[in-house]
Amino acid sequence: MRVLRKDADKAAQAAEKIKALGHPLRLRIVAILSENDANVTALAEELGVQQSVVSQHLRILRMGGLVDVIRESGFATYRLLEMRIAKLLDCVESAPWR
Repeated sequence: MRVLRKDADKAAQAAEKIKALGHPLRLRIVAILSENDANVTALAEELGVQQSVVSQHLRILRMGGLVDVIRESGFATYRLLEMRIAKLLDCVESAPWR
């Protein structure tokens, strides 16, 4: 039996994580970070969007507990906190979306 079926607190926590992933750009950011840490500039260039937009989405991912920032010498590098999210990405990528 699945834990979420019986544990309302765990289900609420999972729902918050899933909500943080609930935007195409955030999914793409997480996909990038599942392979390598990156700064906002690199993410913006790879995604083809403005840095300010990437920063807004990173804030949501940080608030959701999915990514963290490492600050060194004035530079901010983002990393995925939970590498098991990569398994979720595998499921999403292999789904037969129409």
